[in-house]
Amino acid sequence: MPDNADPRPWGAGTVTRIGAPVLPPPVDPPPPAPPAEQGRERRRLLWFAGVAGGMLVIGLVLVLAFTMSGGVDPFGDKPAGPSDVRPPLARACPAPTGITEPEPVDPGPPPSGARTVDEEAGISYPAYGAPWQPWRTVWSAGTLEVPYKMGQHFVTETYTGGTYHASILSAAVPAADNDAVAINLECVGQQVAADVRAEYYPQPTTMDLHRNERTTLGGRPAWLTVFRLHFSRPGLQAKDEFAGVAVIDVGKPTAAVLYVSIPGTHRQFDYIVDEVFKSVRPT
Repeated sequence: MPDNADPRPWGAGTVTRIGAPVLPPPVDPPPPAPPAEQGRERRRLLWFAGVAGGMLVIGLVLVLAFTMSGGVDPFGDKPAGPSDVRPPLARACPAPTGITEPEPVDPGPPPSGARTVDEEAGISYPAYGAPWQPWRTVWSAGTLEVPYKMGQHFVTETYTGGTYHASILSAAVPAADNDAVAINLECVGQQVAADVRAEYYPQPTTMDLHRNERTTLGGRPAWLTVFRLHFSRPGLQAKDEFAGVAVIDVGKPTAAVLYVSIPGTHRQFDYIVDEVFKSVRPT
């Protein structure tokens, strides 16, 4: 081998092959985002987190409000207001307007003799001897359910429907709005009298009306209705009854009701109807 000969006679340059693809050089990764772009991304994340937190707080507030309101849906219809809980007479007879009742006057001392004193109703009236007996029960009569607790009575006959009575009974009935003391006397008086005629007697009835007017009883404003009812019931001897009912303003939210009834079989006691009303006194 000569001295200037190539020491790597087998060496060669770059080798290529016809038909093989040429691969591009590898691509470098993108440079990191600049600081400003990173700040905008962070603010977006914080905004979404704030919105989610706000919605959670609103949901908790609504659940709490729903629970504290007794289960009433805050987005539902408002519950209806309370029903009218006033007594029947107060609903039927609103406070009077434009009517001035006469001032109470001193009626003088009550007539001598025994008296029935009804402190709840606020009145007293005559008490009679035999055959009259004390009334010892509560009779809530008619659709108005006037609660008669005081008075006298006696049984006039016994028939297939039970016993029939003559009676002198009194009660107190709520007749004014709330705590007011102004009573619509005419309306209340007419309502009570109509309830007596329709509910206390065999039906149908016909009526002879004697009195139906505003008056004064025991020095107090009152509405008085006096009538004779005619009726018929199988087995009942009484075919009529002389009766009177008074509604008396005693200066309270309740009115006094005084009811007197004498069956036609005992007309000798008819005088008691007028006598009782004339002898009423406030307690």
